[in-house]
Amino acid sequence: MTDWQTALAEIKRGAEDILLEDELAEKLKSGKPLKIKAGFDPTAPDLHLGHTVLINKMRTFQQLGHEVIFLIGDFTGMIGDPTGKNVTRKPLTREDVLANAETYKEQVFKILDPAKTTIRFNSEWMEQLGAAGMIKLAARQTVARMLERDDFKKRYNGGQPIAIHEFLYPLVQGWDSVALEADVELGGTDQRFNLLMGRELQKEEGQRPQTVLMMPLLEGLDGVQKMSKSLGNYIGITDAPNEMFGKVMSISDELMWRYFDLLSFRPVDDIAVLKADVAAGKNPRDVKIELAKELIARFHDESAAEAAHQDFIQRFQKNAIPDDMPEVTLSVGEGLMIANLLKEADLVATTSEAMRMIKQGAVKIDGEKVDDAKLMLDSAGTAVFQVGKRKFARVTLA
Repeated sequence: MTDWQTALAEIKRGAEDILLEDELAEKLKSGKPLKIKAGFDPTAPDLHLGHTVLINKMRTFQQLGHEVIFLIGDFTGMIGDPTGKNVTRKPLTREDVLANAETYKEQVFKILDPAKTTIRFNSEWMEQLGAAGMIKLAARQTVARMLERDDFKKRYNGGQPIAIHEFLYPLVQGWDSVALEADVELGGTDQRFNLLMGRELQKEEGQRPQTVLMMPLLEGLDGVQKMSKSLGNYIGITDAPNEMFGKVMSISDELMWRYFDLLSFRPVDDIAVLKADVAAGKNPRDVKIELAKELIARFHDESAAEAAHQDFIQRFQKNAIPDDMPEVTLSVGEGLMIANLLKEADLVATTSEAMRMIKQGAVKIDGEKVDDAKLMLDSAGTAVFQVGKRKFARVTLA
């Protein structure tokens, strides 16, 4: 293969779709460094592995010699991205947006080369646009066009309100591409409408329209819904090494390969060898350990990855109770229901979750499984309470 064909093959790795792939091929053939844009709204202070699917692809472009622009949507973050939402998202304050943006800048350099990364904020040009400019931008599209977008259409047909400012979001995202003169924009499959809006606006401004590369949405730990902090099915890139290791080991064997394809930096041929090894009888757990260590080394370091591995061996493979765990003292009073104790000890978020975990056989006291969801603890003493495989607390009832 020629250099551009090799580059295209690497760019396509793990991608869900490239709209107008021929255009991208022509751009690569030119040999000119391309401007690669990916936008992130700083809606929460920390990124998770789902976000890194796009960032990993940015790294690929960066290694191929292209200009990578990590766009922080400090302006769009105050609108609130309506993608996938059945209700109007609450906009963030300026202070929230800026605080979150600072953490993003620190976190992305775990993957991207800071010397080769351009960080921009879309408030740079959106605030200059002003009210008159925003009205002119809004005039470029019709309500009917906006209702072609799937989530808007569903909300409209279902009688769910759509705030007028939500229609502005795709236009602003598209205008970002104009302002940056982007050659390629990366986004998730749920961003198709917004990504194409950038092409339309660029054409109107006389620019060569960007190629759109869409990456799949990474499933969370449940293997069903996309990774999301609000759903609690995420692995944060700032998670502690032991926590990250345990979460990776909790995913299904089938989902493991999805994570390898979208998150691992291993060559495709190496992953194929691992798949062949498992098919030949190798324990998938051992392969999953390699994935966990690779991710921890990326976001922490090699020694943290090895320490997390050893902790996992001791705690789970040898079924040992860790020495280091939270110490909690609670008042026994006239008696404390097991579900309430687990909540007060921060082992579960709610008493209903506690009841569910007990029914699943996932709650233990000093290593003994709890079967009675209505267990009443009414005597003083200290015991180790465990929920699932990773949550422990030494609780003293007084």
